[in-house]
Formats: sequence, C-alpha cells, structure tokens
Amino acid sequence: MADDSEGMLSWDESVFRNEHVFEIDYLPETFHHRESQLESLKYALRPAVRGSRPLNTIIRGPPGTGKTTAVQKLFGELGGKSDIEVVRVNCQVDSTRYAVFSRLFEGVFEYEPPASGISFKKLFGQLTDRLVEEETVLVVALDDINYLFYENEAGDTLYSLLRAHEVHSGAKIGVIVVSSDLSLDVIDDLDGRVQSVFRPEEIYFPRYSTDEIASILRERVKRGFHEGVVGSPELDTVTEYTADSGDLRVGIDLLRRAGLHAEMRASRTITDEDIEAAYEKSKHVHLSRCLDGLSESERALIEVLLDHDGKQAGEVYEVFSEETGLGYTRYSELVNKLDQLGLITATYADVDGRGRSRELSLEYEQSAIVDRLE
Repeated sequence: MADDSEGMLSWDESVFRNEHVFEIDYLPETFHHRESQLESLKYALRPAVRGSRPLNTIIRGPPGTGKTTAVQKLFGELGGKSDIEVVRVNCQVDSTRYAVFSRLFEGVFEYEPPASGISFKKLFGQLTDRLVEEETVLVVALDDINYLFYENEAGDTLYSLLRAHEVHSGAKIGVIVVSSDLSLDVIDDLDGRVQSVFRPEEIYFPRYSTDEIASILRERVKRGFHEGVVGSPELDTVTEYTADSGDLRVGIDLLRRAGLHAEMRASRTITDEDIEAAYEKSKHVHLSRCLDGLSESERALIEVLLDHDGKQAGEVYEVFSEETGLGYTRYSELVNKLDQLGLITATYADVDGRGRSRELSLEYEQSAIVDRLE
C-alpha cells in the first residue's frame, strides 16, 4: 500500500477485489431467493438425466429477475453429463429459425456450420442425425424468445424443434422458452399447429423484494469490493434505486460504475456523489441492451425518430424510406417491434381530414439514446 493521503488510492490500487462480479454475464456461486423456481426447473429437466425427453417449459418474468441465471446454473450441472447436450440461444442475437439452428449445430458439433450453401433441411438433418447416433438428449433454451415473435419466427422455430422426433425417429429435444415481455402470451400467440404439441410447464419469476435485492447486492459487494469500500448507507441508496427500477441488473451495474467513479477520484470509498453520477447511466440498462441488439434498419428508424419525435407515422415513413429504400410493409413491422421493445410508443390519434393515424414517440430522453447509439 502506498503512503498517500488517507482515503486516497495510489495509481496501482483498486477498490475492486473482483470487478467481474459486477458484469452482466457473471454467474454467482450462490443463487438465493429463487429456490422454488429452481426446483420446478429441475423437475422439468429430470427426465433428460434418465435419457428421456425433458418436459417443455416456459419461464416468464420481468427483466432482471434471475431467469437466465437459473437456466445457466442448471445447464452447468447438466452439461457435464456425456449423454446430454445443453444449448442456450440468445434470441436477441439469433432471431431467425436458421440462426437458432446454426447455434444449436455449433453447440452439438463444437464448430460453426458453413456461413452459406447449406439449406435449413440439411442443417436440421445433420443435427438430428447426430443426436440419434450418439443417443444424446438435447435441451434447448430460447432466451428472450420474444425477439423471435417480433420477427415472426417463433412458430416455425418451435414447430421444427417440437416435431423433430417425427421427422427423425429417436431424436430427443426438450425446449425451455424464456420471455421478459409480460405483454406476450407465448401460447396464445402461437399458431394451432404449434399449440397442439406445445404443452409446457410454466415457471414465473417475480420481481425481487427490497429485502431480497439488499441481500443479493450485499453479497456482490462482499465478493466484488475490498472491505470498507461500500458503507451501509450507500448500499441502502443503491438498493432503493434498484427496487424502484424493478431490475436487479440496474443495481449491479450501478455498483460497478460507482466503483469506477470512486477510482477516478482516487477515493478508497464509494460516496453518494459516485452513486448519483453512476445512476445517470445505470438507470438505462434496458435501453442499452435493446439498442445493442438492433439491426441496421431498426437503428436507422430510431435515428430518424430523433429528428421527428412525436410525428405522424406517414411523415416519419417518408423520411425513413428516402434514407433506407425500404417499403411501408417492412417499415410497419419495424415500428411494431420497437413499440413492443418499449423503445417507442405508437399511439393512434385523429388527424383532421385523414381519419386515424399513428403518432410515434420515443420512450427515452433523446440525449440518452444518442449517447448509446454512438
């Protein structure tokens, strides 16, 4: 330790014991307050351990309530067994049927399929052949399946997975679908051919209570910071912000950013000043995550709306079409997806002499969007 002024860090010191504890993809050693959900998921997956097809499952709940962590925890346990393959697909990234099956192919064969020149039928056939030859049970988690619905790919994707045993006798595939969009009714929004074979168990992940949030964040602080970096009053402030947002990821990101802000001041402790400065960015965790997953055309529409916020859909389309060359049908699909993501609001309003038209408004401050698009 350097002999600097008390409370000041030297250039080679850090407030962090393990900064990775505050990363979104960190898998905690202890996973509290989700015991009943984990037991329900274990019940659904147990047949796979015996070489049978597991029960299909829907996991629902608001963002930041532990759904993905639960899946990763149990997949970590199952993945060590020779006759079980587990693959989690991030549907925000892989949002088409072909992309999903490419990810499954990679998970089973441990190398990527050719980028082009292979049909879905052949890709599907090679995957199921391998499962039958190796007598392997495949457990698939479609994380954030709502993105497949936004792209109208959910029905075909699930149909192929659920009917695999009919196409190739002996193929055993179980499906876990994970959704953070509470307005989406996964079953009702599927067509009849999929509904007839999809009879899932349902597991709900509610928001964490304030006490549960405090407990989880306290554990992260203990593992991630050196002793004395975060005091009880400061942790209470972070807990309050997190509870208000309803998203645990806000609190975890807030702790990390507050730690970085303290280091910038060369301070050994996190103060309210650090927390307030960090919260300006951490409160937009959902916005950052959504923007990161947008396609080029979706980002283009957001950029147009930055200059035409609150305008009628037809007026926005004229500018969007001129910049991208896309037609109205695709434009309308993009508007619906951004609305479902909570990035914009599309509200019907009466327009003089023109009947009813949609008015498009951004759901976040323009400065927050601009900062995250760069």
